[in-house]
Amino acid sequence: MPITVGQDTAKTRKTLSVNGQSISYYSIPAATEAGLGDFSNLPAALKVVLENMLRFEDGKTVTTDDIKAFAEWGVKGGQNPREIAYRPARVLMQDFTGVPAVVDLAAMRDGIVGLKGSASKINPLVPVDLVIDHSVMIDEFGNPRAFQMNVDREYERNMERYTFLKWGQTAFDNFRVVPPGTGICHQVNLEYLSQTVWTDTDQNGDMVAYPDTLVGTDSHTTMVNGAAVLGWGVGGIEAEAAMLGQPISMLIPEVIGFKLTGEMVEGTTGTDLVLKVVEMLREKGVVSKFVEFYGEGLDHLPLADRATIANMAPEYGATCGFFPIDAETLRYLENTGRDEDRIALVEAYAKENGFWRDADYAPIYTDTLELDMGTIVPAISGPKRPQDYVALTEGQNAFRKEMEETFKRPMGKEVPVKGEDYTMESGKVVIASITSCTNTSNPYVMIGAGLVARKAAALGLDRKPWVKTSLAPGSQVVSAYLEAADLQKDLDAMGFNLVGYGCTTCIGNSGPIQPEISEAIAEGDLVATSVLSGNRNFEGRISPDVRANYLASPPLVVAYAIAGTLDINLASDPLGQDKDGNDVYLKDIWPTSKEVADLVQETVTREAFLSKYADVFKGDEKWQGVEVPQQETYNWPATSTYIQNPPYFQNMGTEPGTISNVEGAKVLLMLGDMITTDHISPAGSFASTSPAGEYLLERQVSPREFNSYGSRRGNHEIMMRGTFANIRIKNEMLDGVEGGYTKGPDGKQTSVFDAAMAYQEAGTPLVVFGGEQYGAGSSRDWAAKGTALLGVKAVIAESFERIHRSNLVGMGVIPFEFTGGDTRKSLGLTGDETVSISGLDSIQPLQEVPCTITMGDGTVKEITLKCRIDTAIEIEYIEHGGVLHYVLRNLAKS
Repeated sequence: MPITVGQDTAKTRKTLSVNGQSISYYSIPAATEAGLGDFSNLPAALKVVLENMLRFEDGKTVTTDDIKAFAEWGVKGGQNPREIAYRPARVLMQDFTGVPAVVDLAAMRDGIVGLKGSASKINPLVPVDLVIDHSVMIDEFGNPRAFQMNVDREYERNMERYTFLKWGQTAFDNFRVVPPGTGICHQVNLEYLSQTVWTDTDQNGDMVAYPDTLVGTDSHTTMVNGAAVLGWGVGGIEAEAAMLGQPISMLIPEVIGFKLTGEMVEGTTGTDLVLKVVEMLREKGVVSKFVEFYGEGLDHLPLADRATIANMAPEYGATCGFFPIDAETLRYLENTGRDEDRIALVEAYAKENGFWRDADYAPIYTDTLELDMGTIVPAISGPKRPQDYVALTEGQNAFRKEMEETFKRPMGKEVPVKGEDYTMESGKVVIASITSCTNTSNPYVMIGAGLVARKAAALGLDRKPWVKTSLAPGSQVVSAYLEAADLQKDLDAMGFNLVGYGCTTCIGNSGPIQPEISEAIAEGDLVATSVLSGNRNFEGRISPDVRANYLASPPLVVAYAIAGTLDINLASDPLGQDKDGNDVYLKDIWPTSKEVADLVQETVTREAFLSKYADVFKGDEKWQGVEVPQQETYNWPATSTYIQNPPYFQNMGTEPGTISNVEGAKVLLMLGDMITTDHISPAGSFASTSPAGEYLLERQVSPREFNSYGSRRGNHEIMMRGTFANIRIKNEMLDGVEGGYTKGPDGKQTSVFDAAMAYQEAGTPLVVFGGEQYGAGSSRDWAAKGTALLGVKAVIAESFERIHRSNLVGMGVIPFEFTGGDTRKSLGLTGDETVSISGLDSIQPLQEVPCTITMGDGTVKEITLKCRIDTAIEIEYIEHGGVLHYVLRNLAKS
């Protein structure tokens, strides 16, 4: 489908000749010549957004004033928060977020038919790729059969979902599915889908080149910024609107410059670097900002390391972490099999249009910070947040301090494990997983892990028997180079057999641990630990048996599997003994940088990428055998427990409503700081005694077939019951209680779902109170959808993370922030209050409004809240009941 460029753009349209082909593009220097402003000193990341304005300028949605605002941004010292309409080139999805998005599209087809419109109007207008990567679970591990057995089980569990996705691929235009067992969406995106400079024909049939941009329904979409592709995570709601032609409303962002100098020293990895970057940027405060990396240090930083840093932008809170195009970008594109003409275009376009980083690259930034990479040391991060950086030399002391201060449990308590000759105690590692796009995309750390395993195996070391080990690469290319380097057999010897190509442990699909170990942990109320090469270590995410989760480089994951505990100084204590009884230390099995680099050079080849991605959309025999109906609208199976028609668009009128004040609302939950979207809408397993489990049992689904919350996101009934149901969430309305509980209308403790339904039946609106960084973490739309379906009208917090705030608005829930230093604690809130918020019937973006809180004893407090409806278009979204309702009504009328 051709792109539709703006109608007022002729003055900036130029022609580029590359390898004999003439290609049009929109020139930033030409915009300066046309008198629109001086853009020469803008950061490359912001120039990408500026080019978008030039290409879509039409005098209405995008105006010359929008373009001039970018020149003013530089004059104002890197600040000019003007609202703009941005249109990404494409959309990326994974199956956990993609299934509900396709469910919404299917429901919108039904909805538009109900509004007397055509179902065919509900179609992606930009390319959409959905990669199935979140569904494989580690049931089997540590043996050669693990991969095939996990794949077989994956299809058994998820055939309903896969049938639905395959229907979507046939029913919708511009929509492709990458089948299970291929890789993780961000790695497939980095290694294959992305082009750095995109090309397409416009409405006149002319070929146009422009920066590759995207939004994705996974927060780690930012990974591709390492290859100078501007992308970030949005909720499925916002992504669906973008698919359907709705521009993304955003403010021109601030851009923080992060200067890298020096180069990495012997014994350190890209993972160690990114953990330090996360710590520094969290401390700096970069929420809703772009971060751009620059400086001479980039000359020594491979693109694989850049992608690792870009991947973890959600962990440091930024919208994205961008690396400009330079010689390393071209080298990576060549090595990963991109077309030679494309590589030539990337270089020519970048140099012609001001996107190229050379020695003179020195743009204006809103603010800067600096890091000498020569100061990086081996590190881990944990036990609950990615920014909790710990130098490896301090790992043991830090863990013992966490035991005393955070977990409040004694060290040294041992519990026998039934049928085994070892005991369990706090600190023991029960899960060690080489997983996630963050690090398995990086051949330097993957080859490093293989070499650690080789050296350890040669000395007779092995993983401890209580450690569940796994290797889940982000693409099949990883297996190709590990096999070529003859390292997979060494990883197998340490128990790191291939278990699947997907997110696995990082998304909570770690699978069950040995029942006897689980029982011992529960019996002793122990703090078991996990070590993973992922990006997320939030409470309750990795495994219900694990309280402390640590992020580490793949080589360190292998080392911790051998040590078997966090209660060790890995830098100085022996990991174990060799065949002759001699102590073996980490330094004895750690490879040199040259060993790693030589093997990477030898085995990570262009041919491997070309071979593994040759049939990326074909899938295995199981995928090819999935049969789907050829029909425009979906025939919702009434008995399905995976896919149900959501209630959002049923009986919807043709006109929007108005924004109502919140009157007489009760408090559903009182939550603390850093409440993540995992807390709000968990992705992992759930018990038969939970509301979601009871729902399935009533429908004769056995606990063995429950699967996970993530896999059930196509069924709103389950997801409503799973909202605020994380086993580690703490509702401050209850004393010392963990899990999805609150007070019902009668004041008694009950599940959040049951309380919400009781309030709904009584016609009582609800609010949720929170602390700082409310909604951090994954870009899961169900954290907002579930909140809305429970009847919550407002969330009042000290601050919001970017994506979740947007998702709440997209579902018609209004976010508010405390002002004047007020917090739930300073106000003495207990959850027994009644809340009313006025001024919403005439609300303007970012307006402050009065709030009346009637305390449980009848006293009244008047406070002021800042309404976080940030832009004018978001007011319309709320009036319509959500962004999808807004889009649907407009499509029905067109």
